[in-house]
Amino acid sequence: MPETSLGRPRTIDEAKQRAKALRKAMNANGVKISYGQALERVAAEIGYRDWNTAVARLSNEPPFSIQVGDIVSGTYLKQPFAAEVLAVELIGGGSHYRVTLHLEEAVDVVTFDSFSAFRQRVHGTVDDTGVSPSRTSDGEPHLVIRPLVSAFA
Repeated sequence: MPETSLGRPRTIDEAKQRAKALRKAMNANGVKISYGQALERVAAEIGYRDWNTAVARLSNEPPFSIQVGDIVSGTYLKQPFAAEVLAVELIGGGSHYRVTLHLEEAVDVVTFDSFSAFRQRVHGTVDDTGVSPSRTSDGEPHLVIRPLVSAFA
């Protein structure tokens, strides 16, 4: 199935674009579906029961946005933190952010009992939901960011 430039549709317009692309691709392969059927398939693909549910949820989903100076919380290598955003760069055509955070308190990023490695300055990449595509060996995201307070609000 064709992907939008941002991966999973985050807005109603992106979901509609995905449905149009799906319909075109299926028609090109000899499978005729209506635009309405394509919308229903996209809704199911992104985890919703039907198109009406997807529209209601997508329109209520707040966009992920952080700026330098924002205060954020989250987890870094499974350790909870609160931090200030020191740098943020939009990458991947708008689908990812490269961030630098200064943690209020250093976190121990080593799970071995007789060794510690504390980090207070953290660099990472997160997607447009605030979750790092990089994972630990047990599948947890390296970095998860939740905006708390915008410096410009």
